Amino acid sequence: MSDPGAMRALMEEENLLWVELQTLVRSLPEASVATPGYFEEGWSAKDLVAHVGSWLAEAGVVLERLRFGTYRAGEIDIDAMNKQFYEAMKDVPFVTVRTQASTARARMLRAWGSLDADTPDSERWIRKAGPEHYAEHLPRLREWVDSLAG
Repeated sequence: MSDPGAMRALMEEENLLWVELQTLVRSLPEASVATPGYFEEGWSAKDLVAHVGSWLAEAGVVLERLRFGTYRAGEIDIDAMNKQFYEAMKDVPFVTVRTQASTARARMLRAWGSLDADTPDSERWIRKAGPEHYAEHLPRLREWVDSLAG
C-alpha cells in the first residue's frame, strides 16, 4: 500500500475502532470485566482484550520480521494460537491485560511506522490484527455491554 491516502485511511480506521473497543470495555462496571458471558465459550471482556492484545503483539513481531527481511509467510493455526493466548492470559489480572494490549498496539504501530514500505504481508497483518479483528468482535461486545447495562 504505497498510497499515502490509503495508509492514512487504514491508520484512522484502526484508531477509530480501537477507541470504540476500549471505550466499551471501560464502560463496564469493574466487577463485570472478568465475568464470563461475552463469548459463548465462556470468555469475559477481559479475555477479549487479552485475545486482541495477543494478536497485536503477534502482528508487531511479524512487522519487525518484515522490516529485517526475516519473515517467512506460511500457514498458521489460528485456533491453536487462540487457545495458547487464552491459556497464557486467562489468570492475568485485568489491569495487566489492558496494559499488555495497549503496549502491544503501540509496538505494532511503531513497527508499522518503521517499515520502509508497506507490503501485502504487512497490510494483511495490520488489517487482520487491527481494524478487521476489532470489527469482528465489536458487535458482540456492544450487545454484551448493553445486556449488562440493561
